[in-house]
Amino acid sequence: MGKESIKLIANNKKARHDYFIEDTFEAGMELVGTEVKSLRMGRCSLKESFIRLEKGEVYVYSMHISPYEKGNIFNKDPLRPRKLLLHRSEINKLIGRSAEKGYTVVPLQVYFKGSLVKMQIALAKGKKLYDKRQDIAKKDQKREAEKEFKIRNLG
Repeated sequence: MGKESIKLIANNKKARHDYFIEDTFEAGMELVGTEVKSLRMGRCSLKESFIRLEKGEVYVYSMHISPYEKGNIFNKDPLRPRKLLLHRSEINKLIGRSAEKGYTVVPLQVYFKGSLVKMQIALAKGKKLYDKRQDIAKKDQKREAEKEFKIRNLG
């Protein structure tokens, strides 16, 4: 099997800050032609987007894909809900785990895999304020250690 090229379109940095990522899934997306053309130009935002499981199907809401300039009448609403394409077993796993207390499904990134648009979604558990503080403290310690190491190697 040939290795397909992956081109990142949008990344949701806030998700990794606000949640513990338990499990990740790769989902296809149901899009129209002008949306794909807009994505090829990198016009996509995952800020404020969220995933909802409804009637055994998975949808992403508030994902902004800017209208394609040359799309005129074919352009759709930039914030319309978009269906995510997953295997039935993956959907059942998401439904089961997200029903547990504290679990949710969050979008992580949108990318091209070959010619297909994919979204990486994650089963995540919300962080408490003290967890976020611990993460920030760890990052600070790591940054300080790297700074010290850099100074020692230069001097």
